[in-house]
Order: sequence, then structure tokens, then C-alpha cells
Amino acid sequence: MNPNILCFFDPVTCTATHLVFDHDGGHAAVIDPVLDYDPKSGRTKTKSADVVLEALQAHQLKLEWIIETHAHADHISGAHYLRDKVGGKIAIGAHIDQVQGVFKKLFNLEPEFAINGSQFDHLFHEDEEFTIGELKGKALYVPGHTPADMAYHIGDAIFVGDTMFMPDVGTARCDFPGGDAHMLYRSI
Repeated sequence: MNPNILCFFDPVTCTATHLVFDHDGGHAAVIDPVLDYDPKSGRTKTKSADVVLEALQAHQLKLEWIIETHAHADHISGAHYLRDKVGGKIAIGAHIDQVQGVFKKLFNLEPEFAINGSQFDHLFHEDEEFTIGELKGKALYVPGHTPADMAYHIGDAIFVGDTMFMPDVGTARCDFPGGDAHMLYRSI
């Protein structure tokens, strides 16, 4: 079975959030949800995530998964907001611990900040299979942009996050802490 896909583009961060579902009245996953941030006020807003919630309601979908392709430096995740509103499990790749370790040192985070991925409900491992209602998915480990990047193969679609960009932009940056151009090349 191939997925139904709705894409929501956030022009401020150039982030594509995807709503992936089996059929109306069925089950869904949201990939890379955005929580809006206003740097002038230092406040967050939920406009981008609310559009996704409206689509979930319009298609009468049960949210099973809220999936991150990687830890994002260009936007705040709307995953916890969505989970608080409609449920679902927040998931990311198991190598997130590497990114958390780098960020803990880089940003001088408090000693009790866990670097084991425990902030997420599920950690995907390479080639791990999962379902979204009647859809079958598979987690793919694609490091390079960060050491923890994942892509998700669902039906006839692959959601690559920042591993590859739109055709006119090219591949992801590798100059973030832990990024590696050679690993990205092998991943692609």
C-alpha cells in the first residue's frame, strides 16, 4: 500500500513537514513538525503545527507517530505540542545520543541533561520496520548532515529530511558539529 501524503512548507525555516496516512479515517504519522519561533519576542507559536492538526481532523486520522529525521538546528520541533494535543509516539534515530553529547558540551547544558535519547518515546535503529495503520515503513540510517540522520521508507516514498534538499539546492550541509561529508556521500 502506498501512502497518502500532505506536505506543509514553512517558509521561515524552509522546512517541509509531511503528514503521511493510510486512508481517510485511518492512521497517520507526522514527519518533522515545526513549532514557530519569533526571535524578536523569544516566544513560540503553534501556527505551523495547528495546520497539521487541522489536516488530521479533516481526514479523521489517528496520529500514531511523530517522527524526526534528525535534531534540527533551523527550527524548534512541534513534536511535543502535537503529542500533547492528539497523542502519538515521538521517534528519532537511535544515534541521537551522539548529537545530544555534542550539544551538551557545545551549549554547556546542565549536568542532568540526559544524552541517551530518553526524551523520545522510541529510538529507531537501522532497517527497523514499523507500521502506520495499514502502511509499512522502514527506518534507514543516513548519517552525514548529522551523525544521527534517518530517512523513512514508507510505501513508494522516502522521507529524507535534510539528507537531500530540493533539486535546485542539492545536498545537506555537513558543517554542523558531528557532520561528515564522506558519510553523507555514502548515505546518498
